[in-house]
Formats: sequence, structure tokens, C-alpha cells
Amino acid sequence: MARTRFRPLSFEVPKPLFPVAGVPMLQHHIEACAQVPDMKEIILIGFYQPNDELNRFISSSQQEFKIPIRYLQEFAALGTGGGIYHFRDQILSGGPVAFFLMNADVCSEFPLQEMLRFHHQHGENHCGVLLGTTANRTQSLNYGCIVENHETNEVLHFVEKPSTFVSDVINCGIYLFTPDIFGHIGKVFQKNQQERIQEELTNGKQMPEVIRLEQDIFTSLAGQKKLVVYKTQHFWSQIKSAGSAIYASRLYLKQYHQTHPERLATNQDGTPKIIGDVYIHPTANIDPSAVLGPNVSIGKGVTIGGGVRVRESIILHGAVLQDHCCVLNSIVGWDSTVGKWARVEGTPSDPNPNDPYAKIDSETLFRDGGLTPSITILGCNVSIPSEVIIRNSIVLPHKDLNRSFQNQIIL
Repeated sequence: MARTRFRPLSFEVPKPLFPVAGVPMLQHHIEACAQVPDMKEIILIGFYQPNDELNRFISSSQQEFKIPIRYLQEFAALGTGGGIYHFRDQILSGGPVAFFLMNADVCSEFPLQEMLRFHHQHGENHCGVLLGTTANRTQSLNYGCIVENHETNEVLHFVEKPSTFVSDVINCGIYLFTPDIFGHIGKVFQKNQQERIQEELTNGKQMPEVIRLEQDIFTSLAGQKKLVVYKTQHFWSQIKSAGSAIYASRLYLKQYHQTHPERLATNQDGTPKIIGDVYIHPTANIDPSAVLGPNVSIGKGVTIGGGVRVRESIILHGAVLQDHCCVLNSIVGWDSTVGKWARVEGTPSDPNPNDPYAKIDSETLFRDGGLTPSITILGCNVSIPSEVIIRNSIVLPHKDLNRSFQNQIIL
């Protein structure tokens, strides 16, 4: 489970519960897991304090997908390997022959059943299947890079975010492990424990109990016939920022044509004009003269007035878009209001459409001394007055603006 949050959107909401294509980000993961035959249980591991929203999500997901779901809270951020090793007894309590591990901050078609078949085809000598995809040479440096044996699919070499080109096959953060993986993590844990004790005795410093799968486990197991890589041709993207959430929403909305066509809005008499893929929550109140799409997600209880135009945006629960306002490449936070004839606009941060292997870049907030042009984000309970322009800006929650802003963070 991811440990980061979308600032300023989610001071209260854990990032995995942020709505992408109309449903919490984590629901896409859970739905994919629930479709795997003989899946017995889903365990969420994270550093978040359990709250009512997380408990409601778990309860509703259990009812919808008819599978037990539990949340296990780490006492400290233990890393991708440390978290599952700390809770290894819980994970192994049902006697699983294998288990999937997925980072929460990725979007994908989650080819879990294909990975399972791939696992069975490659015998019992390996302890892990890594999902990989192809990136271009430049962007591959931002990910874990996998060198494979093209005949056996064995992982020969693994480097996390190399400084020079290693491979165009990158790690997707989606894995299938056998229980044997805990033996390998345990060796690293014991080694780290000895180093921690020595460091405390020598310098009096307490080292964190962090074990990272990528740097600490995969790098040592590569080349030992313990890991294989399954390469997917389907869509995959990280969700590291609010801008990448809009891109992920587009990917999931497109997938809905095959998986959930009932979630996509259609053009009908007395309804707003729909262009491309649009999700509208059933409780939203939208004037028929509004124009929505492509790639628009409208949340619960949203009100949209006459003549409103929305494109490439996510409008969250309870927001109000007043008559004739325009929202482009933006996220409008919970219970925020955009006034009449106002314009809220951002700059898209999409991958290069002419490169089939391009991924969305991790955005740096500042570049060359200024705010990097990106999507506009309105935090929760923000009020935008009528007839102003908010462009390429980030507005923190509970702000009442009284004029136009451009390329600014409004604290």
C-alpha cells in the first residue's frame, strides 16, 4: 500500500483511496485480485492510521467482491520488503502456495491470471515473478531496470534507477511470490540487524528497520535463477502525482469499454453532451447544456450549471461548477466552488503520444526558479469567484480567492 499523499488534495484521505475513474484507486487492484481463481484473502499493508473512510472502503469492498479484506498497520515505514516480512505470519497463515504483491500507486490492467499461468509454466525453482513493461531508453533510468534471459525469462540483473542505460524493461511494482521469498528477506533482515546493533554500539545511532525489495532483495537474487519476468503489452503507469492521476483516469476510462461499460456516460435527450470517455456518479446534478469530456470523472453529489465545459479533469465529491465556467486539465477538490464564467486551467503532463514506450514523467514542483507548468489543483473547500482565471496553480484547502492567479502556489 502506498505511503504518499496527493498534496494538497488529501490531507485527510490516504492516497490509495483517491478516486481515479470514479472509484478509489485501490478498488482497481482489489477487483483484479477478486477475479483470480482460488484467491482466498486480500491484505492491505500500510503506515496509515486506520480511520472511518478506510474502514468503510474495506467493508464495502468485501461486500462487493465477496472476499475477505484486512488492513495491517506498520509500526513504522518498513519498506516494500520489510512490511511483508514483518507480517509474514499473517500472510502465511492460510497456507498459500503463492501470493501477489502490488504497490498501490500504479495503474494497470493487472494481468494477474496471466502471471499465474506464467508462474506455473516456469516450474518450481523460482520464488518470484516480476511484471515488467518496456520504456524508452531515457525514461528507463527513472525505474528499476531488468536484464533478462530472452529464452528462459530469468532475471539476470536488476538495478534500481541506474545512472546509465541498463535495459528498456522496467519493473512495474506488481509481483507474484512463493513463500520461499521470506527466506531470502530473512537473510537480509538478519544481516541488517547485526549492522544495526554494531552501529548503535559504535555511534549510538539507531538505523531504520527498512528492507527494500528492489535494492536489497532483487539485486541479490538476480542471476540465481530465483526470479523471472513476465512482460506485459497492456497499459501501465505510476500514479506519483495529481497530474498522473488524470492520465491514469484516462487509461481506466478507456478500459471500462471492455470491463464496465455501464460506468461510461452516453449522449441521451435531456442529458449533457458527452465527448469521449466520461464517468458521472448517479447522484451528480448536471445541466443538460453542459459539455463534458473527453477524460472527465464527476464525483458524488457534484452540481454542474448551464453552459459549463469540463475536459481532462477530475471533479470530486460535492464540488459546484457554476454557469458557464470552464475547467480544463484540473482537479477540483471536495466541496469546492468555481464561480460563473471563471476559467480553471492546467497544463497536461501526458507522455509523448508519438512514442509507444513513453511513460509519464515524475514531475518536479519547481524548475528554473519557477513553478513547473502542470495541472491546476484546487484543494477541498476552495472558492473561486466569478470571472477570474486560475492557471497552472495549486490552491491549498479552505481558500476563498478574490482574483486571478497564474503559476502560483496559494497557501
